[in-house]
Amino acid sequence: MIYIKTKEEIRIIKEGGKRLAIILRRLVKELKPGVSTAHIEEIFEQSVREIGGLPAFKNYPMGDGIFFPSGVCVSINNEVVHGAALPERIIKEGDIVDLDIGMEWPVSPELQKKFKAPINKHSKNGGFYTDMCTTVSVGRVSKEAKKLLRVAEECLRRGIKMVKPGRTLNDIARAIQYYAEDHGYGVVRDLVGHGVGYYAHEKPDVVNFEIDEDSEENVVLQPGMVIAIEPMINMGDWRVKIDDNGYTILTMDDSLSAHFEHTVAVTGHGVEILTK
Repeated sequence: MIYIKTKEEIRIIKEGGKRLAIILRRLVKELKPGVSTAHIEEIFEQSVREIGGLPAFKNYPMGDGIFFPSGVCVSINNEVVHGAALPERIIKEGDIVDLDIGMEWPVSPELQKKFKAPINKHSKNGGFYTDMCTTVSVGRVSKEAKKLLRVAEECLRRGIKMVKPGRTLNDIARAIQYYAEDHGYGVVRDLVGHGVGYYAHEKPDVVNFEIDEDSEENVVLQPGMVIAIEPMINMGDWRVKIDDNGYTILTMDDSLSAHFEHTVAVTGHGVEILTK
């Protein structure tokens, strides 16, 4: 089921998104050679608590009885997504690091009253979800890595630009795929963006690669839809594999991967970025 959010719900999702963006900028500033991923996790959890939210990904069910161990996804180099902050790892000079964070906000009656927030009846805490990520270089990285980051971020910008009532998910996908492949990069097929707001992950699947135009998955965009657009771009082949831990996704050929994401709303005239 695809949920259409009200204007008041989108207003609150945007309030949460603003706060999530501030937290992400804070985490990016902490990324230096020698910093541990556990430190990044600590800063994130503290920041989320301070503003009256809850981490969206901590203890998230990954299947087969596995639960994600941290609030931040810290995916390094050939890790496409779902690299955990715990147990800790050390960030090194030359790494490219994807910080992927999600939050439910607000989750206290006091904040809900203060912001005149509608209650999300799909969550026991009553808050709304936002999701975003960026990939950054740590210290000096190769020219090839810098180019990958530029192209992947531009893929996100081009995908967002295509959002407008009456357009389809394929319009977003083509903008992402064609630009990435023009630069010789692989667009991950096994992972996609998603609806967001009432839950951390909702329908529709927001693909980054072209699908059959007549497929029921090629949803027509309409006002009130809130989606997370998140191209995952590999320097090499698009294929991926699952790490031995059961949840971290790696590039099949061990090439570098970059990942950028925003939560956006379809408006009457176009698009609004909610995690800005």
